[in-house]
Amino acid sequence: MQVVEVFSGSFIPNSYDKMANQLLRRIYGWLRRFIFHVLSVGPLPNHIAFIMDGNRRYARKKKLPETEGYRIGFFALMSILKYCHELGIKHITIFAFSIDNFRRRPEEVQFIMDLMHEKMQGLLEDGNFAKRYGVRVSFVGNLKLLSEKLRATALKAMEATAENTEIVLKVCMAYTAIDEIVHAVEESCHEKWEKGTQVTGAKLESPNPVIKLREIEKKMYISVAHNPDILIRTSGETRLSNFILWQTQSCLLYSPAALWPELGLRHLVWAVLNFQRHYHYLEKMKKQS
Repeated sequence: MQVVEVFSGSFIPNSYDKMANQLLRRIYGWLRRFIFHVLSVGPLPNHIAFIMDGNRRYARKKKLPETEGYRIGFFALMSILKYCHELGIKHITIFAFSIDNFRRRPEEVQFIMDLMHEKMQGLLEDGNFAKRYGVRVSFVGNLKLLSEKLRATALKAMEATAENTEIVLKVCMAYTAIDEIVHAVEESCHEKWEKGTQVTGAKLESPNPVIKLREIEKKMYISVAHNPDILIRTSGETRLSNFILWQTQSCLLYSPAALWPELGLRHLVWAVLNFQRHYHYLEKMKKQS
């Protein structure tokens, strides 16, 4: 049975012959490019961040094993990356695995780690998705918490995609915003100490603080040079869940009711339209921050 992707981003079975199926795909591709062309008339986001919420709920909804929700969610990510590439969005950040997620059932954590390892290995293959769409992958977070095998594979994947320039994909693994901020402060203090500067007793409110704000920002896992313009959290939740709190003070939050594997083209288009609608206000907020 053949499958056709529809505008909602979901998949439906059909009995069309091969020619009809190809025609539908061409029409869908033309429609998608037309929509992106219209969107490109207005300001486009440079950076979109995603909290990929709802994989397990999607699996339960479809009466599938919970682990399959993550696998299907990966294909949703590939579709979103493809759309972002076509739209010209240069930076994507995803919340792949929180430090808090280590508290989940050991078998679930192990499955996620194995799936990540499998997909990282895929980045090393010729003709892979990252090479085809020019995706440069960067894994950020407290990577010391990951297994040595996973860290080594992540490093190889980053090296393999280092020359790609179309999209920068930051994958937050073993990450929380609190851990990132603590890490940045500790690294800044350590750097000052190594340079022979006495940090103890310094007052940050003084005209010339010993540790400046920009020095802390440089030590963040995620560079603030490209703060997200839009943060999309699926499943209708409006919590940030300890994700890039430092970098999202002036970005648009969009929370569609769709679960992550259900996220499709129409959700991305709506997010961009909302961004364009609030663009001048968001720019004003950025200048004030």
